[in-house]
Amino acid sequence: MLAAAIAATPATRAAADLADGLVGGLVGGAVSGIIVNESAKARERRTAPRRVYRAPVNTVARQQVIEEQTALNYFGFPAGTPDGVRGRNTRNAAAQFQAHMGYPATGNMTEYERQFLVSSYFRAQTNPTLTAQLVAQRGMGQRGLLHAYRDEAAGMMTPGATGGGSVMVSKPTQGADAGTGATMAALPNLMGDGSDGPSLASHCNQVSLVTSSNGGFVTAASMGDPRFALNEQFCLARTYAISSGEAAAANLSGVNNAQLEEQCGAIGPAMRDHVAALSLEPRDAVLDDVRGFVLESGQSPAQLSGTAKICLSVGYRTDNMDVALGSALLLTGLGEDAYSELIGHHLNEGFGTTRRPDLAMAWYEAGITSVERSGEPVFAPGSPERTDLIRKAVFTEQSSGAQQGTESVKPAATLPTFSTTD
Repeated sequence: MLAAAIAATPATRAAADLADGLVGGLVGGAVSGIIVNESAKARERRTAPRRVYRAPVNTVARQQVIEEQTALNYFGFPAGTPDGVRGRNTRNAAAQFQAHMGYPATGNMTEYERQFLVSSYFRAQTNPTLTAQLVAQRGMGQRGLLHAYRDEAAGMMTPGATGGGSVMVSKPTQGADAGTGATMAALPNLMGDGSDGPSLASHCNQVSLVTSSNGGFVTAASMGDPRFALNEQFCLARTYAISSGEAAAANLSGVNNAQLEEQCGAIGPAMRDHVAALSLEPRDAVLDDVRGFVLESGQSPAQLSGTAKICLSVGYRTDNMDVALGSALLLTGLGEDAYSELIGHHLNEGFGTTRRPDLAMAWYEAGITSVERSGEPVFAPGSPERTDLIRKAVFTEQSSGAQQGTESVKPAATLPTFSTTD
């Protein structure tokens, strides 16, 4: 019957039906496929997790890269937008900076190279007028500043009066009139503000020169001279204190550097007795007196802390050890024990106080313990190994001093006694 029906159906009609069936099948299949695909996509959209944009975490490491990028861009080494990501542009810019300074152009800066770059940037921002004069004097645009600051560290230049620039120092001409004011003004001042004691700025310039010739900072593994390692960390902490204080001072409206120096100068006389006690009394006794001073000041802890951090920067920038040590003592008395490290450095080297390495130990230990407990270092936050280095250097130096004896500490019985006759 099927064969008979097929035989009875005209060929043209069968062909037409077949063609219509094929076209209908193809179109229907395509539409069905589209529907199925769209349905699957809809399910994916419903089930797939929504992508939510999250801003990059502003970590300490990221902030350090932003500082590097900002400084590189300022000195004419294009690092791109400061975004905290050390990509190809940043590495290329770092290599250009290294080549400009005569360092190995690896694109990965050492800690010394990074500190020199960033501190040079902050220094250039301190006094735009002196910076512009130095740029014009040296040539090469902002890049010339890097050579100027490097030469200053080598003793070829001395810092300007405000600490924001540098001026050449000429040797005095024989036969010149030493009584004129112009001649006296041109004489270099290597003793800071004229107070008793050596210049910390000059000292740190010498330390920086040795660090540069050594190819970078001493590490715990490479440490041979513990005292020099502590000096490196002292000068590094000084640089951070200057930079952070200047950043805080930038938020003060209508106050220039001269006004800051004048106002911060009051800390020296106010804290003089407490600073003098550093070389005579143990840490706890000194801090008890400082806390009493804080309570009687009439200022809130937040006000005193902010003021002390700015004045700490001013003290180091102007080489005024009375202001710097007084500010560090205030911060420590307010409970910010990380600043105890600075007082340990001062006592260990004798800047602004009598050198007392034996008393410095307690201040170092308090600063190290504070950082270990909080996990938030005040100085060089990108160097987590710094705390271990300081601890090792302090312990090694103290052990060496104990083996050498206590010849440097003379007992009170050796004081002279004079008898008088009527």
